[in-house]
Amino acid sequence: MKNQKSNVQNVVTSLHLDWCSFQAAKYACTNWHYSKCMPSGKLVKIGVWENNKFIGCVLFGRGASPQIGRPYSLDQTEVCELVRVALTKHKAPVTKMVSIAIKLLREFAPKLKLIVSYADPEQNHIGKIYQAGNWLYTGLSTGGQKFLINGRWVHDKSIRTGRRGYATKLREAGVPIKYCKKFKYLYPIDERVKLEVGKLRQPYPKSASVVQK
Repeated sequence: MKNQKSNVQNVVTSLHLDWCSFQAAKYACTNWHYSKCMPSGKLVKIGVWENNKFIGCVLFGRGASPQIGRPYSLDQTEVCELVRVALTKHKAPVTKMVSIAIKLLREFAPKLKLIVSYADPEQNHIGKIYQAGNWLYTGLSTGGQKFLINGRWVHDKSIRTGRRGYATKLREAGVPIKYCKKFKYLYPIDERVKLEVGKLRQPYPKSASVVQK
Protein backbone atom coordinates (compact mmCIF):
# COMPACT_ATOMS: atom_id res chain seq x y z
CA MET A 1 0.00 0.00 0.00
CA LYS A 2 1.28 3.44 -0.87
CA ASN A 3 2.49 5.30 2.23
CA GLN A 4 1.72 8.79 1.01
CA LYS A 5 -1.63 10.02 2.34
CA SER A 6 -4.21 11.54 0.03
CA ASN A 7 -7.35 13.38 1.04
CA VAL A 8 -10.45 14.11 -1.00
CA GLN A 9 -13.41 15.78 0.69
CA ASN A 10 -16.86 16.96 -0.19
CA VAL A 11 -17.67 19.68 2.34
CA VAL A 12 -21.38 19.80 1.53
CA THR A 13 -22.04 16.15 2.39
CA SER A 14 -19.14 15.74 4.88
CA LEU A 15 -17.94 12.87 2.70
CA HIS A 16 -14.31 11.80 3.06
CA LEU A 17 -12.37 9.00 1.35
CA ASP A 18 -8.83 7.91 2.15
CA TRP A 19 -6.66 4.80 2.41
CA CYS A 20 -7.83 2.42 5.14
CA SER A 21 -6.39 -0.59 6.93
CA PHE A 22 -6.99 -4.23 6.11
CA GLN A 23 -8.82 -4.60 9.42
CA ALA A 24 -11.22 -1.74 8.61
CA ALA A 25 -11.90 -3.10 5.13
CA LYS A 26 -12.48 -6.60 6.50
CA TYR A 27 -14.95 -5.27 9.06
CA ALA A 28 -16.90 -3.47 6.32
CA CYS A 29 -16.95 -6.51 4.03
CA THR A 30 -17.93 -9.04 6.68
CA ASN A 31 -20.63 -6.82 8.18
CA TRP A 32 -21.99 -4.71 5.33
CA HIS A 33 -21.45 -6.63 2.07
CA TYR A 34 -23.75 -9.47 0.98
CA SER A 35 -20.77 -11.81 0.44
CA LYS A 36 -19.75 -11.48 4.11
CA CYS A 37 -16.10 -11.97 3.16
CA MET A 38 -12.96 -10.18 1.98
CA PRO A 39 -11.83 -10.77 -1.60
CA SER A 40 -8.54 -12.61 -1.99
CA GLY A 41 -5.27 -11.26 -3.38
CA LYS A 42 -3.60 -7.87 -3.23
CA LEU A 43 -6.05 -5.02 -2.74
CA VAL A 44 -6.19 -1.24 -2.89
CA LYS A 45 -8.29 -0.41 0.16
CA ILE A 46 -10.12 2.92 0.28
CA GLY A 47 -12.23 3.80 3.31
CA VAL A 48 -15.34 5.97 3.33
CA TRP A 49 -16.32 8.35 6.15
CA GLU A 50 -19.37 10.54 6.67
CA ASN A 51 -19.33 13.14 9.46
CA ASN A 52 -16.04 11.56 10.61
CA LYS A 53 -17.74 8.18 11.01
CA PHE A 54 -16.40 5.14 9.14
CA ILE A 55 -19.22 3.79 6.96
CA GLY A 56 -17.46 1.35 4.64
CA CYS A 57 -14.93 0.84 1.90
CA VAL A 58 -14.31 0.59 -1.82
CA LEU A 59 -11.82 -2.11 -2.81
CA PHE A 60 -9.92 -2.66 -6.05
CA GLY A 61 -7.93 -5.79 -6.90
CA ARG A 62 -6.85 -8.26 -9.58
CA GLY A 63 -10.20 -10.01 -9.58
CA ALA A 64 -10.84 -13.72 -10.01
CA SER A 65 -9.39 -14.03 -13.51
CA PRO A 66 -5.60 -13.94 -14.06
CA GLN A 67 -6.32 -12.92 -17.67
CA ILE A 68 -8.58 -9.98 -16.87
CA GLY A 69 -6.78 -7.68 -19.30
CA ARG A 70 -6.35 -10.11 -22.22
CA PRO A 71 -9.59 -9.19 -24.08
CA TYR A 72 -8.40 -5.58 -24.18
CA SER A 73 -4.69 -6.23 -24.89
CA LEU A 74 -3.74 -4.91 -21.44
CA ASP A 75 -1.29 -6.34 -18.94
CA GLN A 76 -1.84 -6.78 -15.21
CA THR A 77 -0.52 -3.30 -14.37
CA GLU A 78 -3.02 -1.62 -16.70
CA VAL A 79 -6.32 -3.14 -15.59
CA CYS A 80 -7.99 -3.96 -12.29
CA GLU A 81 -11.38 -4.93 -10.91
CA LEU A 82 -13.61 -3.03 -8.53
CA VAL A 83 -14.16 -5.99 -6.23
CA ARG A 84 -16.16 -4.56 -3.32
CA VAL A 85 -18.37 -1.64 -2.40
CA ALA A 86 -19.19 -2.42 1.22
CA LEU A 87 -21.24 0.24 3.01
CA THR A 88 -23.52 0.67 5.98
CA LYS A 89 -26.26 3.34 6.03
CA HIS A 90 -25.14 6.54 4.33
CA LYS A 91 -26.43 9.79 2.82
CA ALA A 92 -23.99 10.50 0.00
CA PRO A 93 -24.61 8.82 -3.39
CA VAL A 94 -22.61 5.65 -3.92
CA THR A 95 -21.72 6.86 -7.41
CA LYS A 96 -19.99 9.86 -5.84
CA MET A 97 -18.02 7.59 -3.51
CA VAL A 98 -16.89 5.38 -6.37
CA SER A 99 -15.87 8.42 -8.43
CA ILE A 100 -13.66 9.74 -5.62
CA ALA A 101 -12.24 6.27 -4.99
CA ILE A 102 -11.22 6.06 -8.66
CA LYS A 103 -9.38 9.40 -8.34
CA LEU A 104 -7.40 8.00 -5.41
CA LEU A 105 -6.76 4.77 -7.30
CA ARG A 106 -5.34 6.66 -10.26
CA GLU A 107 -2.89 8.41 -7.91
CA PHE A 108 -1.81 5.01 -6.62
CA ALA A 109 -1.64 3.33 -10.06
CA PRO A 110 -0.81 5.94 -12.74
CA LYS A 111 -0.41 3.24 -15.42
CA LEU A 112 -4.01 2.10 -14.98
CA LYS A 113 -6.07 2.17 -18.19
CA LEU A 114 -9.23 0.21 -17.42
CA ILE A 115 -11.42 -0.81 -14.48
CA VAL A 116 -13.76 -3.80 -14.68
CA SER A 117 -16.67 -4.58 -12.39
CA TYR A 118 -19.65 -6.90 -12.19
CA ALA A 119 -23.21 -6.77 -10.87
CA ASP A 120 -24.68 -10.01 -9.54
CA PRO A 121 -28.27 -10.70 -10.70
CA GLU A 122 -28.60 -13.38 -8.03
CA GLN A 123 -28.55 -10.48 -5.55
CA ASN A 124 -31.07 -8.61 -7.72
CA HIS A 125 -28.29 -6.20 -8.73
CA ILE A 126 -28.20 -4.74 -12.23
CA GLY A 127 -25.35 -2.26 -11.72
CA LYS A 128 -27.25 0.94 -10.98
CA ILE A 129 -24.18 2.63 -9.52
CA TYR A 130 -22.25 1.90 -12.72
CA GLN A 131 -25.08 3.10 -14.90
CA ALA A 132 -25.29 6.33 -12.90
CA GLY A 133 -21.52 6.72 -13.25
CA ASN A 134 -21.68 6.27 -17.05
CA TRP A 135 -19.71 3.01 -17.09
CA LEU A 136 -19.92 0.94 -20.27
CA TYR A 137 -22.10 -2.15 -20.11
CA THR A 138 -20.76 -4.98 -22.28
CA GLY A 139 -23.20 -7.81 -21.65
CA LEU A 140 -23.29 -10.95 -19.53
CA SER A 141 -20.12 -12.56 -18.31
CA THR A 142 -19.60 -15.98 -16.77
CA GLY A 143 -18.65 -15.29 -13.18
CA GLY A 144 -17.52 -18.80 -12.32
CA GLN A 145 -19.32 -21.89 -11.07
CA LYS A 146 -21.19 -22.94 -7.97
CA PHE A 147 -21.39 -26.47 -6.54
CA LEU A 148 -24.35 -27.82 -4.58
CA ILE A 149 -22.77 -29.00 -1.33
CA ASN A 150 -24.92 -30.12 1.62
CA GLY A 151 -27.91 -28.33 0.14
CA ARG A 152 -26.08 -25.00 -0.34
CA TRP A 153 -24.60 -23.47 -3.49
CA VAL A 154 -20.90 -22.75 -2.89
CA HIS A 155 -18.82 -20.65 -5.31
CA ASP A 156 -15.79 -22.37 -6.79
CA LYS A 157 -13.59 -19.48 -5.58
CA SER A 158 -14.41 -20.45 -2.01
CA ILE A 159 -13.70 -24.10 -2.74
CA ARG A 160 -10.35 -23.41 -4.40
CA THR A 161 -9.05 -21.52 -1.37
CA GLY A 162 -6.85 -23.95 0.53
CA ARG A 163 -8.23 -27.01 -1.30
CA ARG A 164 -6.17 -27.53 -4.41
CA GLY A 165 -7.84 -29.91 -6.83
CA TYR A 166 -11.00 -30.19 -4.72
CA ALA A 167 -13.24 -28.50 -7.33
CA THR A 168 -12.01 -30.98 -9.96
CA LYS A 169 -12.87 -33.88 -7.67
CA LEU A 170 -16.38 -32.48 -7.19
CA ARG A 171 -16.90 -32.29 -10.96
CA GLU A 172 -15.66 -35.84 -11.41
CA ALA A 173 -18.01 -37.00 -8.67
CA GLY A 174 -20.98 -35.50 -10.50
CA VAL A 175 -21.84 -32.85 -7.91
CA PRO A 176 -24.50 -30.48 -9.37
CA ILE A 177 -23.00 -27.34 -10.94
CA LYS A 178 -24.52 -24.07 -12.08
CA TYR A 179 -22.74 -21.30 -13.99
CA CYS A 180 -22.99 -17.78 -12.60
CA LYS A 181 -23.73 -15.07 -15.13
CA LYS A 182 -23.11 -11.46 -14.16
CA PHE A 183 -23.60 -8.05 -15.73
CA LYS A 184 -20.20 -6.75 -16.83
CA TYR A 185 -19.22 -3.07 -16.74
CA LEU A 186 -16.08 -1.27 -17.90
CA TYR A 187 -14.65 2.10 -16.89
CA PRO A 188 -11.95 3.11 -19.40
CA ILE A 189 -9.38 5.70 -18.35
CA ASP A 190 -7.00 5.66 -21.31
CA GLU A 191 -8.35 7.35 -24.48
CA ARG A 192 -7.24 4.52 -26.80
CA VAL A 193 -8.87 1.93 -24.58
CA LYS A 194 -11.99 4.09 -24.36
CA LEU A 195 -12.33 4.06 -28.13
CA GLU A 196 -11.80 0.30 -28.33
CA VAL A 197 -14.14 -0.78 -25.54
CA GLY A 198 -16.71 1.76 -26.69
CA LYS A 199 -17.40 -0.61 -29.57
CA LEU A 200 -18.58 -3.19 -27.02
CA ARG A 201 -21.24 -0.97 -25.45
CA GLN A 202 -24.70 -2.48 -25.06
CA PRO A 203 -27.91 -0.98 -23.65
CA TYR A 204 -28.05 -1.02 -19.86
CA PRO A 205 -30.03 -3.89 -18.34
CA LYS A 206 -33.26 -2.83 -16.65
CA SER A 207 -33.95 -5.94 -14.59
CA ALA A 208 -32.03 -8.86 -13.10
CA SER A 209 -34.75 -11.18 -14.40
CA VAL A 210 -33.21 -11.07 -17.91
CA VAL A 211 -30.57 -13.52 -16.70
CA GLN A 212 -31.53 -17.15 -17.03
CA LYS A 213 -30.94 -18.84 -13.69
